Amino acid sequence: MAKDLSPFIFAKGENDIFLMPKMANRHGLIAGATGTGKTVTLRVLVEQFSRIGVPIFMADVKGDLSGISLPGEENPKIAERIKALNLTNFPYEGFPVSFWDVFGEQGHPVRTTISEMGPLLLSRILNLNDIQSGVLTLVFKIADDNGLLLLDLKDLRAMAQFVGDQADQFRTQYGNISAASIGTIQRNLLNLEEQGGDKFFGEPALNIQDFIQTDSKGFGMINILTADKLMQSPRIYATLLLWFLSELFEQLPEVGDPPKPTLVFFFDEAHLLFEDVPKVLEEKIEQVVRLIRSKGVGVYFVTQNPLDLPETVLGQLSNRVQHALRAFTPRDQKNVKAAADTFRSNPKLDGVKAITELAVGEALISVLDERGSPTIVERALVYPPHSRLRPLVPEERGQLIRGSVLYGHYEKTVDRESAYEKLKEKTGASGAEFQETFYQTRRSAGPKSGTTQLIQAMAKSAAHAVGSQIGRQIIRGVLGSLFGGGRKR
Repeated sequence: MAKDLSPFIFAKGENDIFLMPKMANRHGLIAGATGTGKTVTLRVLVEQFSRIGVPIFMADVKGDLSGISLPGEENPKIAERIKALNLTNFPYEGFPVSFWDVFGEQGHPVRTTISEMGPLLLSRILNLNDIQSGVLTLVFKIADDNGLLLLDLKDLRAMAQFVGDQADQFRTQYGNISAASIGTIQRNLLNLEEQGGDKFFGEPALNIQDFIQTDSKGFGMINILTADKLMQSPRIYATLLLWFLSELFEQLPEVGDPPKPTLVFFFDEAHLLFEDVPKVLEEKIEQVVRLIRSKGVGVYFVTQNPLDLPETVLGQLSNRVQHALRAFTPRDQKNVKAAADTFRSNPKLDGVKAITELAVGEALISVLDERGSPTIVERALVYPPHSRLRPLVPEERGQLIRGSVLYGHYEKTVDRESAYEKLKEKTGASGAEFQETFYQTRRSAGPKSGTTQLIQAMAKSAAHAVGSQIGRQIIRGVLGSLFGGGRKR
């Protein structure tokens, strides 16, 4: 069903404030202190994007976004906003939603394989230092060179144990492998498993195309990742969302500047992405944000203060909504001024003063006009949402999940033969015999060999991860390219 792609109103100040669909993939920012209206602004933009047929991905970190699937109800705050904006004929409506959950409890299970996550992002999840990350890279490299699939945590733990046990035999080809680093990796993998990592790594792996769907009315599907439990491990939360983003970058084709985004990705609690992040990873994040626009993906960062983001990323966020900030200390006042300075100035408005005076639901807003230039900043009141503010009860959520066209696909786990099973087969062999078996596998596996099938499966998995240079560096990461080496294929 064709959708109207004319600019849509989402706030009103001295003038109506429109967001142009063809400029929405130029990225955006929603910032403001806790309780100032960021979540409602996010919800209003999500509803508008869905209405014009744009799919959305967002994480529900507080557990209060699920009601977007049902029509709104009479609510004093909504009624007050409708009256303040003088809105007439304001309909309540729900929007199509797919729920996802790493733990598989409140949505379709989200999984990826160890191989697709790669050592760079996995090192961040495991909180490894540079030396330990280098050893993890070697574990991946040895597995790749020997056609061993790394699909789940037991594969990686078995592979790490084998590499540690046979470190002396691998030293000549791969370099020193520290027993202490192997021990740290194993302990952290065990901790990750206890936190639910065993549910995230495995198959069937997420097909990112399942995010990019519309319903029978042509509304864009709103993909909500349940993240209230996941937020107990902020580093894991941030790294998983980065993985989602890099998967989109890797898999989607170049589309230039489409009339509307292919997908809009809302990154809530965005400051977590950049806390203690290695410089090399920060540079790759900046590259992905800059280049993913050409894939038709708009990325909207949601955070308390725009200064939470690096300047290189902040400079790429063209559509901005700044809610109130507090200014109790000299440092706070400096931050307020810096936030005001990120806008195109309005001679009629003192931005620094306005930021501290904004009421709940009010914001300073600047978006791109039809020429791609930022509009002058305006003080405006954000429109109210059309969907239900109250979260779903478990029965309502369960009904929606079971009614999804995806229900049953991701709920069934698959455990095919991979590194763990292959290593387990050889536990009776000595280390030297085992290593020789690896090299014989690579040299002489025949067409009917099960190992040949394994290598073919590995090649298919690897091919998925080399769609683009940046995508490969993010997903497969450090198998040479990020640390100056070259990966042989």
